[in-house]
Amino acid sequence: MLSTDLRTRLLQHYPALAELPATELDMLLASAMVMPVPTGTVIFDENQPCQGFPMLLSGSIRVIKSAPSGRELQLYRVSPGESCILTSSCLLGHTRYQARGIAELPLEMVLLSAPAFHTLMGTHQAFRDYVFHLFSDRLTDLMQLVSAVAFQKLDQRLAALLIAKPSPLRTTHQALADELGSAREMVSRLLKGFAEQGWVRLAREQIEVVDIAALKRFAEL
Repeated sequence: MLSTDLRTRLLQHYPALAELPATELDMLLASAMVMPVPTGTVIFDENQPCQGFPMLLSGSIRVIKSAPSGRELQLYRVSPGESCILTSSCLLGHTRYQARGIAELPLEMVLLSAPAFHTLMGTHQAFRDYVFHLFSDRLTDLMQLVSAVAFQKLDQRLAALLIAKPSPLRTTHQALADELGSAREMVSRLLKGFAEQGWVRLAREQIEVVDIAALKRFAEL
């Protein structure tokens, strides 16, 4: 059984659960597992079976697709209040994972068992609506990712990524490359070019956006 504090936080992040009858909610949470997960832990990997439905209370999961060469492409992130649509898809379709999920920040999550997930999907409209609403939102995000990879140049995608993040951005060139599905050398070269244009200022594991208007114009070319 979850503690009162964990129960309160879970319902704050996942209000669809609050619409369950109290007795059903108690039964559901009695079988739920609370899992603290350190940064860098692989939550799930390609070709693994799905063990349950994670609901995040803190931290974030980075979902990536890896190529045999070792290159990675970030598909999306999962934050508290959100669900992993890949997990939902695997549970609904009784299939294995086709990507990898890694704890980007220290996680605290509640893991619902697969039978509990199927019960909620089958009997509770609010939970079903929540899952499919996030399916719709995430599919839109993935379509935008496909469009960017297919039709935008890497330098434009990098500019758009820098605009979307807080400045100064404390990260490595390798982390940006992983997020863009590119090589570190390419990203480093492009960042150096942005710095020469006066658009960004580079320091060790830090990037400061100096001219956001110029980056926006470039990203939208």
